[in-house]
Amino acid sequence: MLTSPPITHCFLVRHGVVAEVVKASWASEEPLPRGTPVVVQTHRGIVLGSVLEGVRPVAEPGVVETPPASEILRGASTEDLQQARQLQEQCRHEFVDWSRRIADWGLDLQLIDIERTLDGTKVVLFVLNERGPECTRLALQAAAAGLGLIEVQPVSLDGVVTSPSGGGCGSCGAH
Repeated sequence: MLTSPPITHCFLVRHGVVAEVVKASWASEEPLPRGTPVVVQTHRGIVLGSVLEGVRPVAEPGVVETPPASEILRGASTEDLQQARQLQEQCRHEFVDWSRRIADWGLDLQLIDIERTLDGTKVVLFVLNERGPECTRLALQAAAAGLGLIEVQPVSLDGVVTSPSGGGCGSCGAH
């Protein structure tokens, strides 16, 4: 007996301290109303997000729909929400230390926020800057100092600065 493949739905999900919206697949029939907290696998790693809206399939002939680059892993549990709060508090406390490091390393960057992935393995440093060598230097300095997996994400007044590949400008680390 042949079984049909699972139906995959797509949703727009907002995540991050500097909000980013991604198109994420959801391989479940469970409804996800607007505002539902979800755990999402994104280009940054596993993060907590919030459902915005379902994405309708493109009905225009000849238009090829871009597949989602992210995946909703599950609805967020009480434990996920608690973990996210603890990580936010940790980032709040780390802000001064990271600002000091940036100054001590002589980098021309302004730190505006910090975020950790939900599993706590990756730190994302949001800096007010365009993409460039200072971002890469920060990621390399952090790696050389043994500070773990770091991604430096530039932010402009228009929001997250993306490259054609869609990632941050520097991601390095030592495990």
